[in-house]
Amino acid sequence: MIIPLLKGLRLTFTRLFSRPVTIQYPEQKREVAPRWRGVHYFEGNEKGDTCCVACGLCVTICPSQCIRLVARELEGGERYPEFYEINTVRCIYCGYCAEACPVNAIKLGGNYEFVDYRRDDLVLDKERLLANNPQEV
Repeated sequence: MIIPLLKGLRLTFTRLFSRPVTIQYPEQKREVAPRWRGVHYFEGNEKGDTCCVACGLCVTICPSQCIRLVARELEGGERYPEFYEINTVRCIYCGYCAEACPVNAIKLGGNYEFVDYRRDDLVLDKERLLANNPQEV
């Protein structure tokens, strides 16, 4: 009866003085893998607007149907998204939208800290997608 107790105490004391496994989360951020799919963002062009050409491939390929797009056409035949919205509550972060985009306008970043108090605030419109760009932060 005393032998198992001593074995358990020996294991406890060896772990007590070893290096900790956990990180101190708010102060230390965990490194994400290169293929991590976090919060969506739009790649901007030199004018500060989105590179999106409103082709609708992201809307078509999305398995959870969380992307809404209203496309408009300029007089020169160029298309742009008048209304673009991603419901991140419904999104499964599969990355199909980024893979389907022919101009690489939409991307998934490395941010994994994405919380809010209301569900409506977790819906990303075109302006918020442009503001999420990690290269501009």
